[in-house]
Amino acid sequence: MSLQHLLMRTVDGLWSLAPQKRPSDEALRQCRIVSHRGEHGAADIRENTLAAFRCARDAGVWGIECDIRWTRDDIPVICHDANTARVFGQELCVATTDFHQLRENIPEIPTLAELIAEFGGNTHLMLEVKEPLTEPFRRERLKHALLPLMGGKDYHFLSLTPELFTTLDWVPAEHCIAVSEVNAGGIGKAVLEQGLGGHAGHYLLIHGALKRRHQDAGQLVGAGFPSSRAVLFREINRGSDWIFSNHAVRLQRIIDAELGR
Repeated sequence: MSLQHLLMRTVDGLWSLAPQKRPSDEALRQCRIVSHRGEHGAADIRENTLAAFRCARDAGVWGIECDIRWTRDDIPVICHDANTARVFGQELCVATTDFHQLRENIPEIPTLAELIAEFGGNTHLMLEVKEPLTEPFRRERLKHALLPLMGGKDYHFLSLTPELFTTLDWVPAEHCIAVSEVNAGGIGKAVLEQGLGGHAGHYLLIHGALKRRHQDAGQLVGAGFPSSRAVLFREINRGSDWIFSNHAVRLQRIIDAELGR
């Protein structure tokens, strides 16, 4: 486990002990949970696979977050790491592997087209772009893949680097969400200056004053990564627009139980 994930787990464990007021039924109904890389962790379900996304959707989770990378022959696929070893146990670099070879060796890695065909329009897609789209052909291919969907309603783009959105020259700024890991203040400033659609980051780093600045500018705020009832209720009560979680199904079941459904 990385130091970052260990710290997040420790912080969430501490905050889970703090009593939180139960949100109103209306707030619970409006809560939009996003499954971070799908519902994974079990031995037979890996992150960013169709199986992981199905688990989240079938449990009633509002959205899924996933990562777009490109094969050597310019096919957009869903994979977080540049190398497939951590998740799939095979040493393949996505960027230097042709799609047919990737599919032959690791059939679980879906294409963007397969993701859209199954989840487009029924589950909100948070699409993280991992690298700049400097090649016009790739921009056109991505644009074409998303033609059946409506930006903002059916999907948003995410990036850890706000400047990357300039290479998505056909995407309105309000459909782009910048993600901060530790530099929430700096990323928040870029979000405001570029007029982006919003800012997502750890719930403790996007503090109340920063959150209000975004919402006063008409921008949305996503909080990650609650895993407990207490932190879920805290973020709903704070008015977070989205809640990203590695335990989205667990949180959705808490909401469903509170609403008696």
